Amino acid sequence: MSQYAGGVSQSNISDRIDPSVTLAVVSLVGRVLLSAIYLISGLSKVAAPAATIGYITSAGLPFAPLGLAIAVVVEILGGAALIVGYRTRFVAAVLAFFTVATALGFHSNLADQGQFIHFFKNIAMAGGLLQVVAFGAGRFGLDARRN
Repeated sequence: MSQYAGGVSQSNISDRIDPSVTLAVVSLVGRVLLSAIYLISGLSKVAAPAATIGYITSAGLPFAPLGLAIAVVVEILGGAALIVGYRTRFVAAVLAFFTVATALGFHSNLADQGQFIHFFKNIAMAGGLLQVVAFGAGRFGLDARRN
């Protein structure tokens, strides 16, 4: 064992770190990072609804104003719920479904390099969200307080 200043060995340091706290912190940070894109995207839709409606229409999707409303609700409320850990598994599943649907509806031209990147970014985000579905919010979430 290596000795550090003050005679503290490496094994003594690892004995002082509670792995359950580390796991809970990492889970919280992961939820915040996953939520950031949804919150920013939802708020940008609120700030420029006409641009979003135009984009939805240009993708050939019907009912653009309804699509805008659904996207804003899912992104802002889902992002916020994910951060605070409220009904985390359900919210993560809804966001994963929404994200895959968005990839298919708006980024399906995989011959276009930009759309290719956006498509697989969405797929990767859905994968991260499915991890949240599988493992839940962890200790630092409202779901933990309900149990």
